[in-house]
Amino acid sequence: MQYSILWADDEIDLLKPYIMFLESKGYDVTPVNSGADALEEVEKSKFDVVFLDENMPGMTGLEVLPQIKQLKPNLPVIMITKSEEEHIMEEAIGSKIADYLIKPLNPNQILLAVKKILDKKRLEEEKTNLSYQQEFRQLAMQYQDRIDHNEWAEIYKKLIFWELEIDRTENKSMAEVLNMQKSEANANFARFIEENYEEWLNDPKIDKPLMSHQLMRKKVFPLVKDNSPLFFLLIDNLRFDQWKILEGLLQDYFTVEEESSYYSILPTTTAYARNSIFAGMLPSEIEKQYPKHWVQDIGDSEDEEGFNQYEDFFFQEQIRRSRLTFKSSYYKILNTTQGKSLVDNFNNLMQNQLNVVVYNFVDMLSHARTDMAMIKELAPDESGYRSITASWFTHSPLFDLLKKISEKKGRLIITTDHGMIRVQNPAKIVGDRSVNTNLRYKQGKNLNWDDKDHVLVCRKPERFFLPKINVSTTYVFTMEDYFFAYPNNYNHYVNHYRNTFQHGGVSLEECIIPFVYLTAK
Repeated sequence: MQYSILWADDEIDLLKPYIMFLESKGYDVTPVNSGADALEEVEKSKFDVVFLDENMPGMTGLEVLPQIKQLKPNLPVIMITKSEEEHIMEEAIGSKIADYLIKPLNPNQILLAVKKILDKKRLEEEKTNLSYQQEFRQLAMQYQDRIDHNEWAEIYKKLIFWELEIDRTENKSMAEVLNMQKSEANANFARFIEENYEEWLNDPKIDKPLMSHQLMRKKVFPLVKDNSPLFFLLIDNLRFDQWKILEGLLQDYFTVEEESSYYSILPTTTAYARNSIFAGMLPSEIEKQYPKHWVQDIGDSEDEEGFNQYEDFFFQEQIRRSRLTFKSSYYKILNTTQGKSLVDNFNNLMQNQLNVVVYNFVDMLSHARTDMAMIKELAPDESGYRSITASWFTHSPLFDLLKKISEKKGRLIITTDHGMIRVQNPAKIVGDRSVNTNLRYKQGKNLNWDDKDHVLVCRKPERFFLPKINVSTTYVFTMEDYFFAYPNNYNHYVNHYRNTFQHGGVSLEECIIPFVYLTAK
């Protein structure tokens, strides 16, 4: 591609060697010797970048710069000056220059500045693709070996890293290869969970990951201090890749002290995983100890929050059982009004040693995406989903709350209860009306399914510490990117739910989730 450069300098004749150097590299350079001429050229011709001398007679570079930005707001301008005065640099940077060069120049300095602007995307894509190709084989060999839960978490984080890096490239030419590798990794991870999950829950001596019911006791309560408020923010349904997007938005306000992960229990749903977090117990233990407060996920109800009416009660009970005494609060935010009210109440929160805030936007977004065509258009894939999450967060009361926490030197934990996966493949299942509606797992006494390879079966719920409604209750979980579909009206059902984000089953995206501890900058 032939790039065009405009170079404005009152001593332009002295710069001929540099211009010839750029032309030898394939750039088309238009020289002018005044700010007025530069504006005239910008108005009538198309340029890819402008070199602008700061100290020209008549109109200075700093005077020309805002007028160029008015004419062509997205045209990159490189300011060139003999001066190293700080106020000139600050004024130029404030006017959104692309780069700042100080005379005397050298050819490689000029070429680097041009490449950083004009060839940046191409060079970054080439480097990203090459680096991923080099790691592709190493990752594939790693997850085909017998590895433990820590290694699986590291593999998932590496896959997320490359997914985000490739997503930032212009052509995303390696995206399909990465998706195939993620799919293969998920198939191996599902077998890993199938082989190990029951033992994790029943054998106290084996090595196992941190799980939902241990999170508060092992990771949160030890961070509570008398003189420094701790905010525990649980964003429902937040995947690791979405956290990495939020991290970029928070980097001016917080320092990440710890970025780790833990494993969600099964089913990877709000009703089970989040109740376990706040109760500090597994689902069947909660049902046994607090039968009046356990709401069973059965029938045709799709109101997930209806299963989580007693989180505050479970939270306070866990504090009591742990024999801890500290001042705490619990808030569940379901809409913008509640979010703004919490921000308005911020000064009162600073009087507590631990503030728990549950935010439900991401979960609501996943359900809205299933039912609303407009949301599907805005978030057709993981990249779009991350984008819409970032847009929400940037303009949300939650961001305002976190800025206040940073301003007051509070400490922050960001985590979630489970992730989600974009489902693609249907698995037929038959059950009676008492079977729950979740697409990624089913429970019931008369379940029949065809797919044996992509379904994890739990015929003894007590081994998974899950409530047993009937003597013959069975739990089944889809693995990888499969979802359950009934034979009745099968094609309509599949077309409606394919390519939607769901949770409840077994996948890297649902099971391995972020736990991040941050301190204010």
